[in-house]
Formats: sequence, C-alpha cells, structure tokens
Amino acid sequence: MFNSILGIIMLVSGPANPQVIGIPNVVLASHSFSLEDRYGNDFVNTVFKDNILLTLAYLDGTVQSKTDISWGEVTSPLHYEFELQPGQRFAFHDQILPEYKEGVAKTTNAHFNYQDGFKSDGYLTGDGVCHLASLIFWAAKDAGLDAVAPTDHDFAKIPDVPKEYGVSIYALPGAFELSARQNLYITNNLDKPVGFVFKFNGDSLTVDIVKEG
Repeated sequence: MFNSILGIIMLVSGPANPQVIGIPNVVLASHSFSLEDRYGNDFVNTVFKDNILLTLAYLDGTVQSKTDISWGEVTSPLHYEFELQPGQRFAFHDQILPEYKEGVAKTTNAHFNYQDGFKSDGYLTGDGVCHLASLIFWAAKDAGLDAVAPTDHDFAKIPDVPKEYGVSIYALPGAFELSARQNLYITNNLDKPVGFVFKFNGDSLTVDIVKEG
C-alpha cells in the first residue's frame, strides 16, 4: 500500500509528510527551489512562477482547460502526489518518442501555450515549465530512476538546479519530432511503486520521490 491505496492520486492542502498509513516511506530523493528567484525581473519571475504552478494544476487535474483557471487557487499552497508502478513511465507532455510510449501512465496533460492559459513574458508563452521539469529530473536521477531528457537546457541557467539536470521542454502539435525530443521521460525501474510528492508552501516548491519502506 502506498499513500492510502495503490493507483489513487490525491490532492490535499496543508503540511506534507509522505507516509503510508501505518507504514513509513523511504524518501529516495528530495529537491526544492524558491519560486521567487526564477528570474531577475519581478514581472518575468511572476510569469515563470504562475506557469510552473499552472502546470502542476494540469498535472493534478484541478485544471483541465483554460476556462478552469482560477489564479487564486492555482497559486495557493499545495500538496499533490502521483504514483508509478514498477515499469510504468511518466512523460512531461504527450508528444512522446516511440521508444518511450510503452508504459506511459502519467503526463502533465498540458501543452504550455496560450490556448491552455499559460502566460507570456513577451518572448515565450509557457516560460518556466523547463524549471519544473528540471527539478523533477534532478530528483528522479538522484532517486535512481531511469530518467531521460533528450534535450538539455544549456542555452540558459536554471537557478538552484545544477546545469547537468537542466531540461528543455517544448510541446507543439504538428511539430512532433521537435516536441518529442524536448520532453522528459521517467520510468520506475525499481521493484516497488514510487510516489512523486509535490509540495508548495507559498514560496518554495519541493519534489520528493518516495517508496514504501
């Protein structure tokens, strides 16, 4: 059993303590960064922050289209979890390279564009989602999961994330090859289910990867 019942995805508010009822989990990896230092300009930083949190809202299902967006709710503190069974895979978006299609159980369900309600800093719509993908990639690699990011983010620094974990994300229908190579693929190659736990306290975003102890 993992976080109540296998396969159940949960969204709750309040302090996070990743723990199966009665069975403590092992935290395989945990990384965090502040959403207040994503960029040196206040306006651009807010765009990055809002796009990161909107991606999480699509991931947890509270937002399924632009019409669902309430920014007051999107930017509130959160605790959200999802689980991968052994052999299951997470892809950051649904433009997926053929070699990674098998076993995909979870994506963010977003395309990071204006139609999905993502914000623009005047240069790109959806800026900031690469930061979220990079934080997840960093945690997944440290947890020993099979994690692949075909295109790195070496064209720009991601604050608080080591350069080797920078991930480039892009999702444009009709540009499959370009989009599929700017994705993130994580496979649970362990012998037990693993949980991805996202915690936002109003300032810092943390990603924990846990498994049953």
